[in-house]
Formats: sequence, C-alpha cells, structure tokens
Amino acid sequence: MNKLSPEVSAWYQDLPSGALFEVVALDEDAGTIEYQHVDGEVGEYDLLTWKLLTLAHAQAPEDWRSPYELNQEDSTDTDQVFVPDNLSGVLTDLEPERFEIEDDFPNL
Repeated sequence: MNKLSPEVSAWYQDLPSGALFEVVALDEDAGTIEYQHVDGEVGEYDLLTWKLLTLAHAQAPEDWRSPYELNQEDSTDTDQVFVPDNLSGVLTDLEPERFEIEDDFPNL
C-alpha cells in the first residue's frame, strides 16, 4: 500500500513497471490525480488507485522536456522588456496625427 501523498510538480516512479511520471494536477473535489509520463502521455488516478500503487519519489529526468519539444530558449523570461539597440529610424520621426471624432448621436 502506498503511503506517499500526491504533490503537484513532484516526480514518482512506479516500481513494478519502472515508469516515471509527474503529478500535474489534483482535484480534491473529484478525488482525482492527473499525471504525465516522460513521453507526454497523460492519465488520471482516483485516490483509491493511487493508494494501491507501489511508488517511490523520483528525480525529474534530464530529458523530461524532449517530448514537448522545449529547448533552452523556451525557458527565458518572456516578461522582460525588449529594448532595441538602435532607436533611430523612420518610425522615430513620425508624429501622431490629430483627428477629430464626431459624435454619431447628437444630443437630444
């Protein structure tokens, strides 16, 4: 009987099969545990099935990102502000035009 509690982002190894998987979501209301294998296959256990598994904590494999085709550039922070090296050019000389917006509905 399994005494390990499922934790999101934790890796486990199913000892009989040797399969590695990561818990990706817990739904306490439904009593389910969603997991994803190294090859990208996803599945779901109910709490009773989880307790019957023979599991051990595991380290994330070195190549766990390969099925998702992620590379080192994918891990960069996309919230960083991009500032171009050269701020000169045609677009810097443009002035916004002023335009009048007329009300389509006159005051009644």
